[in-house]
Amino acid sequence: MKLATYKDGSRDGQLVVVSRDLSLAHYATGTATRLQQVLDDWNFLSPQLQDLYVTLNQGKARHAFAFEPRQCMAPLPRACQWVDGSAYLPHLERLRQARGATLPEAWRTDPLMYQGGSDDFLGPTDDAWFGSPAWGIDFEAELAVITGDVGMGASPEQALDGIRLIALANDWSLRHLVTDELAKGFGFVQAKPATAFSPVAVTPDELGDAWQGGRVHLTLQSTLNGKKLGLTEAGPEMHFHFGQLIAHLAKTRNVRAGSIIGSGTVSNADAAKGVSCIAEKRAIEMITHGEATSPYMVTGDTIRIEMKGRDGLSLFGAIAQCVTGPQDLADAVAAPDA
Repeated sequence: MKLATYKDGSRDGQLVVVSRDLSLAHYATGTATRLQQVLDDWNFLSPQLQDLYVTLNQGKARHAFAFEPRQCMAPLPRACQWVDGSAYLPHLERLRQARGATLPEAWRTDPLMYQGGSDDFLGPTDDAWFGSPAWGIDFEAELAVITGDVGMGASPEQALDGIRLIALANDWSLRHLVTDELAKGFGFVQAKPATAFSPVAVTPDELGDAWQGGRVHLTLQSTLNGKKLGLTEAGPEMHFHFGQLIAHLAKTRNVRAGSIIGSGTVSNADAAKGVSCIAEKRAIEMITHGEATSPYMVTGDTIRIEMKGRDGLSLFGAIAQCVTGPQDLADAVAAPDA
């Protein structure tokens, strides 16, 4: 099943069911008006939406209309919580190696995770506005899951059962603000602006055999200003699978329906597969040539993040955003990477 949220002028939008090929949609108002309602009562409401999904795919839905990603908010426009892990160790290893540091052994057994803002997400085609290019504007292409209720102390296997939906995320980062914030010892705030999500979120069964062991075994495509930057494999090198990430979050708290957990930047040890953020590209340049030359994003730059299924069709729809903000680039000076 594929679900999206259409803009209607409200904070939470209108829930729609989307066809498998992303060509058609149908309002879900006969069952629920918002995705959070469905997550709160999943066992009762999701089968009704599944019936509509089947009818839509069969071409028999009477009030179907053409699906338009530009009308989409984030599938869950605001959430109980948004936390992001860092499950791909090649990403961490490169960023640290570029600074002459090694990866702490504890990071291989205990996942990194931060709590982000969940009150205001960006839709898949919303412009991303930033106050200054000197902040080091960078995209981060990721996967994310949306959960039902997961009890405190859940095992990774139990946590996997709590996954309701999967989506793509662009976890925007402001690299030049990271260092000072981390130095305070209290984590990110300003360095992590609103995250964007794909047009649709899908139930795990939509991935078929690409969903294995809490990992999505498909290729994530990142295209910066029309140029392919990454064709990274999301499955094999995800060191901590989603069940482990959720269980880490649930160690000391209940995780409630509507929580979103991110994978962190998708990364592969093989540099030929490209990267899913500019910071990692700069780290590779630093390691290889002793100098980082790739610039961070400025006003007018575009990013497209997409994943295709085994059939070659877009699975979640694309995140396709443009950076907007002040036009004066004079203060866009180089600064150390986070």
